[in-house]
Amino acid sequence: MDGLMAFYATHPFWVWLAAAAIFLAVEVATGTGWLLWPAASAFLVGLLTLVAPLGLSAELVLFAVLTIATTYLARRFLKPVLDAQNPDLNDPALRLVGRNGEVLDAFVNGKGRVFVDGKDWAAVALDGAAPAAGQRVLVVAVDGAVLTVR
Repeated sequence: MDGLMAFYATHPFWVWLAAAAIFLAVEVATGTGWLLWPAASAFLVGLLTLVAPLGLSAELVLFAVLTIATTYLARRFLKPVLDAQNPDLNDPALRLVGRNGEVLDAFVNGKGRVFVDGKDWAAVALDGAAPAAGQRVLVVAVDGAVLTVR
């Protein structure tokens, strides 16, 4: 422990950079989005130690304040922007809305199969119409694994 404290006393930037790298590595491994902001905060504190060494207690307080502020601001302002672009990044079916597809078999009673984005999907026609095989359709909604097409 004495060796780490001696290293910190002479090179605080590298200690904060290592902390940022650890946070970032765990974030990349888990993909939660929560550890990105502590990693950025640790990096900023490290940069500040290059300009003006603050002392361990001041650096820890600054790290805590920056982490809370950046996490709050990111969740408050960044999340709505990301949600509007991709409602659920982990649900590939939702990304099909707005894409064109091709009817594989003629629809019967408003239900059939379409080929969209390299896959065969169950589909229902928006207005109960019966598109013919080979006809181009547009995906307008997704309900589970069933596409609504027009």
